[in-house]
Amino acid sequence: MNYIAHIRESDNQIQTVEQHLLEVKDLAESYGEKLGVKHLTGLAGMLHDLGKYTTEFREYLLEAVSNPDSPPKRGSVDHSTAGGKLLYELYHEKNIIQFKAVVAEIVGNAIISHHSYLQDFFNPELESNYLKRVRDKELTEFEKTKEHFFKHVINENDFFEYVDRAAVELENFLLKDASGSNEKKLMFLTKFIFSALIDADRTNTRLFEENKTNESKANHEGLFVTYYERLLNKIQLFHKQPDANSPINLLRREMSDQCDRFAEKRSGIYTLSIPTGGGKTLASLRYALKHAKLYNKKRIIYVVPFTTIIEQNAEEVRNILQDDANILEHHSNVIEDANDDDENRDGMMSVQQKLKLAKDNWDSSIIFTTMVQFLNVFYAKGSRNIRRLHNLSESVIIFDEVQKVPVSCVSLFNDALNFLKEYGQTSIVLCTATQPALDFVEHKLAIDKDAEIINKLDQVIHAFKRVEIVDLATDQTFNSEKLTEFIEAKIEEVQSILVILNTKSVVKDLYTRLKNKESDIPVYHLSTSMCAAHRKEILDEVRWQLKQGNKIVCVSTQLIEAGVDVSFECVIRSLAGLDSIAQAAGRCNRHGEMGIQNVYVIDHEGENLSRLKEIKVGKQVSKRIFIDMKRDERNHGGHILSRQAMERYFKEYYDEFESDLNYFIRKLKKDMTDLLTAPRNENSYRQAYYYNNEKKDIPLFIVNSYQTAAEQFRVIDDLSTSVIVPYEEGEDIIAELNSNRSIEDLSRLLRKAQQYTVNLFNYEKEQLAKNDGLVYYLDGKIIALKEGAYNDEYGLDVNNESGFKSTIF
Repeated sequence: MNYIAHIRESDNQIQTVEQHLLEVKDLAESYGEKLGVKHLTGLAGMLHDLGKYTTEFREYLLEAVSNPDSPPKRGSVDHSTAGGKLLYELYHEKNIIQFKAVVAEIVGNAIISHHSYLQDFFNPELESNYLKRVRDKELTEFEKTKEHFFKHVINENDFFEYVDRAAVELENFLLKDASGSNEKKLMFLTKFIFSALIDADRTNTRLFEENKTNESKANHEGLFVTYYERLLNKIQLFHKQPDANSPINLLRREMSDQCDRFAEKRSGIYTLSIPTGGGKTLASLRYALKHAKLYNKKRIIYVVPFTTIIEQNAEEVRNILQDDANILEHHSNVIEDANDDDENRDGMMSVQQKLKLAKDNWDSSIIFTTMVQFLNVFYAKGSRNIRRLHNLSESVIIFDEVQKVPVSCVSLFNDALNFLKEYGQTSIVLCTATQPALDFVEHKLAIDKDAEIINKLDQVIHAFKRVEIVDLATDQTFNSEKLTEFIEAKIEEVQSILVILNTKSVVKDLYTRLKNKESDIPVYHLSTSMCAAHRKEILDEVRWQLKQGNKIVCVSTQLIEAGVDVSFECVIRSLAGLDSIAQAAGRCNRHGEMGIQNVYVIDHEGENLSRLKEIKVGKQVSKRIFIDMKRDERNHGGHILSRQAMERYFKEYYDEFESDLNYFIRKLKKDMTDLLTAPRNENSYRQAYYYNNEKKDIPLFIVNSYQTAAEQFRVIDDLSTSVIVPYEEGEDIIAELNSNRSIEDLSRLLRKAQQYTVNLFNYEKEQLAKNDGLVYYLDGKIIALKEGAYNDEYGLDVNNESGFKSTIF
């Protein structure tokens, strides 16, 4: 009898269980080699679908294929428990050897979870979801399943030898001189194995469905050599520009050259503190390309703040490197899978299965993504997130504007970076004009000695001074009416004004007031309520106006502060953290072409910051420093944006959040770091409870709560949902996604859809649902806005009253 793993939709060809297990094993091994754990990842691949060696699953699958319009019998045919159960039975029930038992736990957890998310070994309710599956669950054909496995996949002697090698890898992994406890090391190792398994399983299934034997991969070595040459050619062209020898451009060139020289150092965690306007994007790219070329890195990943625009940097890099196919922008997950458990659909090529298999694993040479997506890879629920984790190893990761790491995630962020540096052979650059003090936390960053890439930083900061910060915030407040009058007066004196406020509602209100003045001066609006393609179109128009020297006013949320190359004659910034004020200042007189210009800091009384605690606290700390400077202008080196002022700012800022730095979960009264990594002896109350009820010790070496932690994780307080908007090509993408498409088509469309999405907070999603502004496609996996819920000026309209117009300007 042929036991079946999958049946191809196009021609009904069968992939046997043996073929699938061995092919996934080989792929998983190739991923595991990066960390020296190929037998650990290979073991997961070899056993993950062991439960498909049953008559029950075979009949279930044949019925599903022969009667596509009549679904198979209700209930799941469990095929993911068997592999974990086999490991538990062999290595955890008698003659227990610690390293082999731990192998059984971490690999077994990955196996039983590969259709959902990693299980809790022991949860806050003092139960073990892991033991319920691998120890307590009865599998009717289990003995025959094992027999088929050892007969067709690997014989018993070879299997035991394979597990022995996996145990040696585990021991070596734990013995490595790296930061953190063994529990922390095991947590990251388990997640890496899970990531490798998910990607190997989905990749092999997709290749079978597409009738391909292997994946065509970009030659990263050749690409990085070519990219580096193209970048150097571009730099040479800059040197021939008429203003190439201006003081500011000479300084940019010197900092770029320093990045090139620094790239020869071994991989580590470094800082690049180029001031705003100092050419950070190209300088960091120069480091990344040269380092990748010298140290055989597989990809370069730019991580930018979740509040910023990533498309500009990506476009700038595309133009220089003259490539589009190998550069990926990943704004958000178009498909949400956090609560999926698709075991009872495995093997059937439904729309949901095609969406699951669509290529979404960050296997590109250069990737631009957000801080939210980076942190989700490590800590959020959903197999789509964690699938990408193994591809972060052997990379160069540039964190642009690293000071924007959400406070509650600082410890988790540090732990993830330490793992990538110490185990993943990844080189990391923390890139910002205002380096945060990331060691004001218990879980410190393993930053390298002499980490700063730029020499004589104080001199560089002084040389880049192009603005004066004018404090209008400590003695008065502004409302939108007063601010409108202030702008009207200022635009008589200057050609261009950028206004940056803290909330979308006040931005929209001010924009509407200025538009209603019926002046000849164009006014533009930017916020995260607009999709990336919409923002790009607005920014292109803004840049054109600036280049022509026309009078112009732009009103924006903080998204314009980081990574957007615009230069206004005057900037008005609503009071916020000093780092935000510094970033806003970087949009004023960016190239020093107008001498010294003014950045006005105001306090807008109409901003409701109750949902934006970090902005609220940053504002309070900044105000204290402004008051201090007003008392004596010699304080903090005589400059509000000095290194001394920044150091004080971040120290006081983190002090305000001291109880949140380890991601405190109020509902559970525990830090997430404890849920993930607390040692067994610190979980003694759990052990006592278990002993009292079971009359024996907990039969586990790991007692942490991976699933509970993931369920509680939010990078930002309010969970957001990504929706596609009916803006320009967005309408076509929505229509195409809703038709019967191949996996390859879905992969292409999901990548394209990144430009046409916005993220909704829960309260916005609820308002849209109430006002009939949402439409669901593909069994609810993809959500889109209706036409009336997207406005041609300010984007999202939760009232669903807009009626999109085709012409913007």
